[in-house]
Amino acid sequence: MKIVIAGAGEVGSHLAKLLSNENQDIILIDENADKLTTLDANYNIMTLVGCPTNFSSLREASVASADLFIAVTPYETDNVVACSMAKNLGASTTVARIASYDYMDPANREMVRKMGVDRLIYPEYLAAIEIITALQHSWVRHWFELHEGQIILVGVRVPGSAQIAGMQLKDFAHTNHHFHVSAIKRNHETIIPRGDDYIQDGDILYITTTRDHVHDLLDLTGKVSHRIRKVLIMGGSKIAVRLTNMAGDDFRFRIIDSDLKRCHELPGKCPECEIIHGDARDPELLADVGLDDTDAFIALTDSSETNILACLTAKEHGVKKTIAEVENIQFISQAEGLNIGTIINKKLLASSSIFQMLLDSDSSTSKCLALTDAEVAELEARPGSKITKAPVKDLRLTRDMTLAGLIRDRQGMLISGNTVIQPGDHVLVFCLSGAIHKVERLFN
Repeated sequence: MKIVIAGAGEVGSHLAKLLSNENQDIILIDENADKLTTLDANYNIMTLVGCPTNFSSLREASVASADLFIAVTPYETDNVVACSMAKNLGASTTVARIASYDYMDPANREMVRKMGVDRLIYPEYLAAIEIITALQHSWVRHWFELHEGQIILVGVRVPGSAQIAGMQLKDFAHTNHHFHVSAIKRNHETIIPRGDDYIQDGDILYITTTRDHVHDLLDLTGKVSHRIRKVLIMGGSKIAVRLTNMAGDDFRFRIIDSDLKRCHELPGKCPECEIIHGDARDPELLADVGLDDTDAFIALTDSSETNILACLTAKEHGVKKTIAEVENIQFISQAEGLNIGTIINKKLLASSSIFQMLLDSDSSTSKCLALTDAEVAELEARPGSKITKAPVKDLRLTRDMTLAGLIRDRQGMLISGNTVIQPGDHVLVFCLSGAIHKVERLFN
């Protein structure tokens, strides 16, 4: 597949790196030659110094033959214009990163399509959805479900006191038939485990199960589900605004921001929220606003370090659920090791949206979750595909992937070695980075 990415900022660069691992034909356009030089030298991509809203640059990138054109510059208007130009030049599918909800409003969607923008990526909107999910399922790090919860994948940190800590996976499988440990995050590395692996104190387990049994994991993993009502947000960012507008009446939000001008703007954007001016890193201020009586603390400032430290402080005060925006991908593993709770990263969320488009032209029928070094995807088994030819144990799947569960006739079920995948099954696949299209070929 030929993919042209306009914009070598954080999102564009991250996408280019990930997609280069998938053996895609990638061209990255940016006006900043210095940004492109490093990427060109270290990754399997082509780069072009040029302006994404310049016809000559787009023609030089051969967008007319592009299967996918992705505009992710920092400027919303440039992204929409670039997509419009690319579509008119012949690009099959165009994707624009936007920075406001206006483009997503159903009343404007048809007009946006006529402008030449097929898909929209609004990272702040995706982040808000992720945070709401985290608040609804307070005991997990990740919650990923298919077909209204028929199959559920949770990411949960296992304390040494948990029933399953120290257990060998083959013993866990024998005694707990309703769960499949799809992956383990240990010491900054994600591994696809085998039966002789042990569950260790501090592991983050990615466990697949069905809706009827997901709550049994609470006892097995030593977790307690807390009802989240009072939520304190540090940083009146776009994510905070989108979150408070989308969450409805389920939560009571308070926002602390150190910028007085922003505090004056927020009441108009978040009419149901209490706005507090001050520095949320100040212990006295946190005591005054009742941090000890808060159910969840969300750190959404521009600084990953500040967000991590603030969540650690909230943990020390006994806050049940903490969520941090960590935009520096190199910090994510360290943050997970510090046990700060759920981590939000807009680049990974944008990557998930792009992978959905690559896996299925109708991305409404597929789902994908991009982690720092792995992907989780829902794939449909096509008639005649290799994945349907034999029981799973005889397919000789590589060690960088595992089939975790499937949906058949709208019912969720786990996959064992004796399972035979049938055409039309929707299968949950967990694989390490760079393997997703190797997996995809098995299904097509």
